[in-house]
Amino acid sequence: MTQYTHMVGARTYAFADLRTLMARATPARSGDALAGLMASSAEERVAAQMALAALPLATFLNDVVVPYEADEVTRLIIDGHDAAAFAAISGLTVGDFRNWLLADDVDSAVLAAVAPGITPEMAAAVSKIMRIQDLILVAAKCRVVTAFRNTIGLPKRLSTRLQPNHPTDDARGIGASMLDGLLYGSGDAVIGINPATDNLAQIVKLLTMLDQVIDRYAIPTQSCVLTHVTNTIAAIERGAPVDLVFQSIAGTEAANRAFGIDLALLAESRAAALSLGRGTAGDNVMYFESGQGSALSANAHHGVDQQTCEARAYAVARAFKPLLVNSVVGFIGPEYLYDGKQIIRAGLEDHFCAKLLGLPMGCDVCYTNHAEADQDDMDNLLTLLAAAGCTFVMGVAGADDIMLNYQSTSFHDALYVRRLLGLKPAPEFEAWLQAMGISTGAALPAQFQRALEGIKP
Repeated sequence: MTQYTHMVGARTYAFADLRTLMARATPARSGDALAGLMASSAEERVAAQMALAALPLATFLNDVVVPYEADEVTRLIIDGHDAAAFAAISGLTVGDFRNWLLADDVDSAVLAAVAPGITPEMAAAVSKIMRIQDLILVAAKCRVVTAFRNTIGLPKRLSTRLQPNHPTDDARGIGASMLDGLLYGSGDAVIGINPATDNLAQIVKLLTMLDQVIDRYAIPTQSCVLTHVTNTIAAIERGAPVDLVFQSIAGTEAANRAFGIDLALLAESRAAALSLGRGTAGDNVMYFESGQGSALSANAHHGVDQQTCEARAYAVARAFKPLLVNSVVGFIGPEYLYDGKQIIRAGLEDHFCAKLLGLPMGCDVCYTNHAEADQDDMDNLLTLLAAAGCTFVMGVAGADDIMLNYQSTSFHDALYVRRLLGLKPAPEFEAWLQAMGISTGAALPAQFQRALEGIKP
């Protein structure tokens, strides 16, 4: 185990191992303070960041933050590392890597070629020494394109997840939210429901209802009921019309076990979804969510800071070629991200790290009502993420999810940022909006609303 040191003035700071160095270098956040991992002072944080900047990237291939023998995520990262892709940056330190990423000649094609050679710990390390403007500028150069019934992640596009949650899974309530969202041009990333119950029969009803709407109006999008992966596999076995398989994931084997999953189960679910052949534009069938603090909340963080744990979750996602990934950045609560400042920084870190690793990364720009944050903070983060090329954001009626009891972004918020920055939905969905008269100002077909209101699961 290697000890790392750095001198500031006459004082030498020592960091017992790589995970300690990474934790002390992390910008301040409440979760790391809760875990006893945060730097004790701004001076110690700067010393750790300077020591980290001098560290060769190759170090992360030999000195792991979670033991290889004890963790299948570590084994996935190390065994799946692409040495050929890494060759272009293998001689760089973390500080050099930052400068390289910001260079004008490092464009989308170069970043895509290098992505398989970047480990999550490398991405997390470089993010810790970057300013917010650095995180935005580099992420904006990353281009990750995926497809199922439409094409996500193309330049000058911002997709949205239409999230019509209802506290009792009422069909008319869900239908009303869907109609509202579609009229605002929301839903090209996915129409995704967090069910109020994990009852399998109800999951199948919700999947069937979504499929009816999409099929009747030939909407070029995909549906998802965000239940546990085992429920989705069971629904597929019952013949349910499953488009995307959803699962919350984390960055350690133990944290994933707390979610009731492992890598083998995720592989099984992907194979089940692929067997249905429901995609028309592509075969990316997985949808993953993650968030800083999930490993710590399960006491499964192995002494690793929450942002590095989060980046490791992206290795899990990357292995299964997802259509969509997003961080629910402020959802876990102020115990992990205390206020708007911490949420904004974390959201941009998560987006940067995932894009750097080659993922189609979105963000649930959100907060809980007991956090020191408000909608102004969300406006700031939404605008910064859109400038950074975020793949998709959430669309929730009124920005207030009445089932999950948290604050997110509304249909209007997505429309605002699309208009501000000249962004459009996925091209197939954009064409559908025009054909339906939604984006052209033409009269909406009268039967559209009547049929949506009449659908019963």
